[in-house]
Amino acid sequence: MTPDARFTEVLDDLKMLGVTQSPFFARRGLMADGKVIAVFLDDSMAFKLGATTPEHDKALASSDSKLWHPGNREVPFKDWVQVGEAHKDQWGRLAEQALHHIRQKL
Repeated sequence: MTPDARFTEVLDDLKMLGVTQSPFFARRGLMADGKVIAVFLDDSMAFKLGATTPEHDKALASSDSKLWHPGNREVPFKDWVQVGEAHKDQWGRLAEQALHHIRQKL
């Protein structure tokens, strides 16, 4: 499955939880409750997991993961983790965790 198809599958799986697709920095984002929870980046996805959460630490420990900044600048967004195509099987779980993180703050 291509990364693009996997992003679409994640979106479809989360629609019943109120997740929609919305542009974010000229990219395809996943949005819930007015907040962006994930962004598709061609061959990876970035997830807003919260810098102090165990989910953030676990995602960042993957071999092809790193902190992400939407403008690809030197200083990344501390709450966001970019996860590569090698771990696209985890994208759905990470998107759910990002959704949970956002909803805990409401």
